[in-house]
Order: sequence, then structure tokens, then C-alpha cells
Amino acid sequence: MRPLIVVPTFNEVDSLPRVIELIREHAPDVDVLVVDDNSPDGTGRVADELSEQHAEVRVLHRPTKLGLGPAYRAGLGLGMEEGREVLVEMDADLSHPAERLPALIAATADADVVLGSRYVPGGATENWPWHRRALSSGGNRYVRITTGMPVRDATSGFRAFRRPVLEAIGLLDLASDGYSFQVETLLRAWRAGFHVTEVPITFTERRSGASKISRRIVFEALWRVAAWGLAGPRRPSGIPETSVAFAEGQERLG
Repeated sequence: MRPLIVVPTFNEVDSLPRVIELIREHAPDVDVLVVDDNSPDGTGRVADELSEQHAEVRVLHRPTKLGLGPAYRAGLGLGMEEGREVLVEMDADLSHPAERLPALIAATADADVVLGSRYVPGGATENWPWHRRALSSGGNRYVRITTGMPVRDATSGFRAFRRPVLEAIGLLDLASDGYSFQVETLLRAWRAGFHVTEVPITFTERRSGASKISRRIVFEALWRVAAWGLAGPRRPSGIPETSVAFAEGQERLG
């Protein structure tokens, strides 16, 4: 089946039409599932209009703002029920480059999880204030040190999974949200022995709306990552070495 791009939305009325346009331009052979948390700005209505215009776009409406983790569990879970072999996470604020979707999806031919990474050779960020850049890069260093997972951009929300990964890690049982949801799915996959690859992207600061990152989300990520680091082995015994490919295979860490 065609890959499924899951796009959570909350107050993305200005950017969503352009996101859909870019996805259709750069990845015409995918389907899109918009998961809207009853956005008060009318994003859900706009998503319905886009769905009426484009057969490959569907909308999953949720009754209230329930968070990023639950949105992805709902959207990815629906894709798994449909038998999708490749499922992709992507933001609706124009920060994730749709032109990199083909590279992200193509890399699943050789890897189980593919991250669109800001912190490998060729990756970059644009128009980010220094405090956001410091929070992101510092958070990723914290994840590497605490868990031992050799990934440069564990918090990236632009990523692709092969379906067996989501089945193996118990996607629907995960309770974390925000940054920690991204870290938990990746850490479970890595500890289970799945192959993780990072491909470079340029992340651009959102052009409209407000960031959804709050102090609560940051605090949740800090304590959950610490708990995961203490609770589990850095590499389970009896599972083959996994490798992380940087810059589309140019550099590898095992």
C-alpha cells in the first residue's frame, strides 16, 4: 500500500493548505491523514475541504486537544490497521521539508526507522532563536548520554517507520507525549534491535501560529528520559548490533 503521512494539527489553518500542496508536489504517491484536535481556528474545516478536493487526503477529527502523542497513536494506529508498510510523521507548520519526503521514504528500503535529522552532516536549522536551538541540541545530548542511544536527533518529529517496528514496540500502549513520545518510540525500536537511519534535513522555524512546546512537555521529557535510562539496558543481550547511519550512509555508529 502507499505510504501514509500522518499530520497532527491544532490551529494550523494558515499553513495546512500549503503543507498539503507541498506533499502532493514532492511525494505524489503517498496518502495523507490529518489528525485535528478540534482546532478553534477552523483547521478541521479547512482539512475537510482539502479532503474533498484531493482523494489522497483524509481527516481524523478528535473532540478536543489531547496532545501530540495521542494524535500520533491514533493516526499511526489507523495506518497499521489498514496494513500500511511505511508510516510517516510530519508537522503541519511548514517546519518539515516536504521535498525530503522521497529520501525519508526511500531510506526505509534499508532501515526500519528513518529520522529527518538536523544534526548530521548536511542537516541544518533556519530562523530558529538561540534558546530554541539550545533547548533542542541540549536535549538531544541529554538523550544520548542518558540512554546510550547513538542518535543525533532523537527528538525529530519528521520520521518514517516500517510497520513491524510500531507493532513490536507496542505503539498503542505508549503514554508519553511531546518530545518524550518521539524519544520513547525511537528508544524502544533501538533497544529491540531495529535499524535506525538519519537523513539530513533543513528544519525551518514555523511561519505562522505558536509553538506547542511548553514547560510541562519539557519537564515530562526530562524525567521520562532519565527513568528510561535507569530502567533499561543500553543494548539488550542476545539482540544483534543495530547501527545508525548518518548523512545517508556516509558515517555509521554501532
